Amino acid sequence: MTHAPQIRIPATYMRGGTSKGVFFKLEDLPEAARVPGPARDALLLRVIGSPDPYGKQTDGMGGATSSTSKTVILSKSSQPEHDVDYLFGQVSIDQAFVDWSGNCGNLSAAVGPFAVANGFIDAQRIPENGTVEVRIWQANIGKTIINHVPITNGEVQETGDFELDGVTFPAAEVPVEFVDPADEGGGSMFPTGNLVDDLEVPGVGAFKATMINAGIPTIFLNAEDIGYDGTELQDDINNDEAALSRFETIRAHGALRMGLIRDVSEAAARQHTPKVAYVAGPRSYSASSGKEVSAEDIDLLVRALSMGKLHHAMMGTAAVAIGTAAAIPGTLVNLAAGGGERNSVRFGHPSGTLRVGAEATQVDGEWQVLKASMSRSARVLMEGWVRIPDQGHTR
Repeated sequence: MTHAPQIRIPATYMRGGTSKGVFFKLEDLPEAARVPGPARDALLLRVIGSPDPYGKQTDGMGGATSSTSKTVILSKSSQPEHDVDYLFGQVSIDQAFVDWSGNCGNLSAAVGPFAVANGFIDAQRIPENGTVEVRIWQANIGKTIINHVPITNGEVQETGDFELDGVTFPAAEVPVEFVDPADEGGGSMFPTGNLVDDLEVPGVGAFKATMINAGIPTIFLNAEDIGYDGTELQDDINNDEAALSRFETIRAHGALRMGLIRDVSEAAARQHTPKVAYVAGPRSYSASSGKEVSAEDIDLLVRALSMGKLHHAMMGTAAVAIGTAAAIPGTLVNLAAGGGERNSVRFGHPSGTLRVGAEATQVDGEWQVLKASMSRSARVLMEGWVRIPDQGHTR
């Protein structure tokens, strides 16, 4: 009986915002995995430890949550005036597929630091002390992201006193800008043409919904319309299989209405997008850490689901959608925040609060968003090699 040897691949394990993932340089991947296709997907699935019917990813680098089942491939940018191309793969935990349909906003904050530390940026641009602007081409959605990476003594500064709810320890602040984050297809930011729609979901009900494509395609609902008040924590939703099934049905029909799929059956193979979130006016609650969040300190409450589960904090791309929708009078997000015009919003999520800014304007009757911005942090957790059994699909 023959046994396949293990191969090793240079990799870096990084936290970005409230997510973490395995980062690769494109040139370090086995040749067959340097291009999109089954070989690349098979490699990333094995690295992360999927598919795992036990739902634990014990035999891989994944952490058995949507926030920790992530991979990133980076290369010198092919785009003018950009430094690095960033490709994100959301790895399913219990199924054998990698979703390439969207971006990870949290890991976006780790791309700039990785690029600086790994020679993607001209050394002459890196100050001894200060910040360096890293222009990132987000290859999944064809958009520009800018990281402002702090530099101390000529190297990326990772430690600091910036606190991010959902991350236990403080670190250095990395301001992130999402430039022109609306629909990458060049269509309307609101695929249905409306700020608010009546979304009919067979077997579930009819709901007011704001369906927006900014940062990531997102379906916003009113909390009270689906029986919640917006203060829910993960166990309130994730331990309720009936609720999760309803959310997935809503997501599938919302995806169909947004033109992202042609049939509701296709939603099962597109878990990463769209997201489903629900909003409510501000009220006080206890975050998952026990921290008290006061209604006076927030503009609204938002809870969002990712890969079929309530997120422990907030996805960065969904935060872009929240900030953008909040800036446009009449959306459900804007109304939950009190209505009117605003260029920033602070919302409460299960782990605490987050502030996101957005610059939106109306041109010829169409809403446009120039950029959205927020602060995250990032840190290298481990670097070296990952090992996977060589089954021949990587050659």
